Amino acid sequence: MNNLSILCRLTRSIQRNMLCSVAGLVHNTRHAFSTLREDPELDEMMEFLDSLKNFEKSGVPKGAGTDSEDGFDLGRMRRLMGLMGNPQSRFKTVHIAGTKGKGSTAAFLSSILRAEGYSVGCYTSPHIQTIRERITLGKWGEPVSAKALNHHFNTRREVIERAVKLENGCLSHFEVFTAIAFSLFAEENTEIAVVEAGLGGARDATNVISGPDLAISIITTVGEEHLDALGGSLESIAVAKSGIVKNGRPLVIGGPLVPSIEYILRRKASSMSSPVVSASDPGNRSALKGFCEVTGIPRQLCDIVLQIEKDYDPSIELLGVKLRMLGAHQLQNAVTATCAALCLNKQGKDSNFSFVLTSKIVLAS
Repeated sequence: MNNLSILCRLTRSIQRNMLCSVAGLVHNTRHAFSTLREDPELDEMMEFLDSLKNFEKSGVPKGAGTDSEDGFDLGRMRRLMGLMGNPQSRFKTVHIAGTKGKGSTAAFLSSILRAEGYSVGCYTSPHIQTIRERITLGKWGEPVSAKALNHHFNTRREVIERAVKLENGCLSHFEVFTAIAFSLFAEENTEIAVVEAGLGGARDATNVISGPDLAISIITTVGEEHLDALGGSLESIAVAKSGIVKNGRPLVIGGPLVPSIEYILRRKASSMSSPVVSASDPGNRSALKGFCEVTGIPRQLCDIVLQIEKDYDPSIELLGVKLRMLGAHQLQNAVTATCAALCLNKQGKDSNFSFVLTSKIVLAS
């Protein structure tokens, strides 16, 4: 198949499937940790999790997200994962950090991958109605069922309780649930996981992903949220989020970012020999063209034209994309997700990447 044919297939795939994900609506509206009643089948798991420190409810301590003595101890998360058999090493991961846009970008990219037939695990936080929303699985992207989640927790409970005891009760609600999600992804034979960092990046519980297991990292935006927890300045926040960059693995930047912040991210990528793809490159163009309805659901019509100028050189022209999530900021998230898809495409063709994602995306009917 020649390059033009391949590009046409990828273009049609993204246009057809990109933003029709039901999960997108969830990510577009979730803002706070839910206190609604969970499914009774999850009572035991929720009782156990509620016995642990929950920083989403109590607030994150000053400096907890920084890569310093004040930061969360990522070692305890690594030890927990070790006791569970390091399930995060049984699939490839796209790791997403950022102040805004993480959930939408995760939903968009997961939708693209699922549409091409992949078994995708997506892990995000927080949730609206049920903690099950944080874990979506398989080729349809449905939230994990209460039955499956309860069963998985019960099969891992002894190991988790042992880990909590060994850590003198210091393991948190988020750390344990992240471990459960990764373990569930492995058990369900997930091919690729799209994982949203909870806070910052460097010391976030999700940052147990090793370089060989990382497909790409994405940093969507850098803003002054959780300022005290992430060091007190925009620069310290950028440094914390850049902690998800791994040696030799590509970094996708969303943006747009102020030059000093983009410099911090690019400097970190350079120090890790990581190529950079920027959704805000001057050669990229995206525009809102109007609105339409599909089966009674409003969509915004958009054009996305990408011509990346640095490190990688992927390009694509998507005209008349129908975005289910509305707003100019969602268009930027869509551009970021498209850059990520192209970045995976580039790896599959031109490197010894062990998870050749591109072939399936390009050749699937």
